[in-house]
Amino acid sequence: MTSQTATADPTGPSRNAIDTQLRAILVDVLALDAARVAELDADTGLFGHLPELDSMAVATLFTEMEDRLGFVIEDEDVDGEMLETYGGLLAFAEAKAVEI
Repeated sequence: MTSQTATADPTGPSRNAIDTQLRAILVDVLALDAARVAELDADTGLFGHLPELDSMAVATLFTEMEDRLGFVIEDEDVDGEMLETYGGLLAFAEAKAVEI
């Protein structure tokens, strides 16, 4: 991770703000316990590890990310790595937030 992703970008939300929003989205979309989501770390597996995160939930997750974080997720943005771990999803959200 570079120092750019670890600090606030003057034109976008801070990493902490994105992390907080992303965790809230996971709680809402997947109906997960907030305490469980609070324990997710960068290496926590998501797709294929959380039964709640199936292919239908992924679509809802992306829609909520777009709505709450204010960016658009194009089909070509989506790959398996971004959903592999919480850290991958957070890094994706950070990169998209910088684009706006």
